Amino acid sequence: MTNKKFSSTLIGLLVVCLAAPVRSDLPKEQVYSLFNQANWFFREANTATNDPDQAQKLYEKAILNYEKIISDGRIKNSKLFYNLGNAYFLKEDIGRAILNYRRAERLDKADTNIQKNLAFARSRRIDTVEVKTEERILETLFFWHYDFSIKTKFLVTCLCFGIACISVTVMLWRGRTATLVATAAICGLLTASFLASVIVETRSRANTICGVITDQQVVARQGDGPNYPESFKDPLHAGTEFDLLERRSGWFHLRLSDDSDGWIPDNAADLI
Repeated sequence: MTNKKFSSTLIGLLVVCLAAPVRSDLPKEQVYSLFNQANWFFREANTATNDPDQAQKLYEKAILNYEKIISDGRIKNSKLFYNLGNAYFLKEDIGRAILNYRRAERLDKADTNIQKNLAFARSRRIDTVEVKTEERILETLFFWHYDFSIKTKFLVTCLCFGIACISVTVMLWRGRTATLVATAAICGLLTASFLASVIVETRSRANTICGVITDQQVVARQGDGPNYPESFKDPLHAGTEFDLLERRSGWFHLRLSDDSDGWIPDNAADLI
C-alpha cells in the first residue's frame, strides 16, 4: 500500500461526490474549498517524510475537512470514505481506517482499491478472530453473492431477465432451437439467483447493524456494566469488527465473527 495508490483516488473525486442531489448545510463553493484543502493537506503529509509529527498534523487536518464534507455537506460517497480511510490509516488509526473502508465498501463493493486497502488494514490489527468454517464455505460456493455489490447484482438481474424475455419471444415467433432454449434457461437461472441474492442482502442490511472498535483497546464484559466479569481473556483492540446484537444506555452488545459475544461501552466503537 503506497502513497501513490492513496493519492491516485483524490483526482476528480469532488465531481463524483456532488453529482447526486443532496440537501447540504454547506454551499457548493465551501464544499469545493474543503475538498481542495483536504487534498492539499493529504498530499503535503505524504511528502513530509522527514518530519513525522508534521505529517500527522497534516493528516489530521485532511481528516477534519473530509469529515466536515460528510457531516455538514451530507455527502456520502464510497471514494470519499476511501480517502478518509487512507488518511486515518496513514495517521496510524487502524480502527477508524477500517471503519471508513467498510463504509466505502458498503457503497461500492466492486472497487478493488477499497478491497485491497481494507484487507491490508485488517492485516495490521492486533486481534485475529476466526470466521466460522461454515461461513467460509458459503463465501466460496456463493462468491457472486458476497463479492458483488447490490447495484452490480441488480444490473445483472435486469440484463439476464431482458435476454431471457427476448429469447422466449424469438422462440414464440420462429420456433425453438437448442441455442435459444439454452440461452433462456441459463439467463432465467441467473435472473433467479441474482434476484434472490439482492433480496437476501437487502434484508440482511435492514436487519444487521455492523460496527468497528475504534479505541486502542477495550474490555468486553458479560453484561452492560463495568462490574460484570470479562467476556474474553484479553481486551479487544482497534479494528475488530462486530455485529450489533443490542444497544442499551451507554453499551453495545456485540457478536464477533466466531459467534462469541460481549458488552463494550458505546464510545469505544462506531457503527458502520
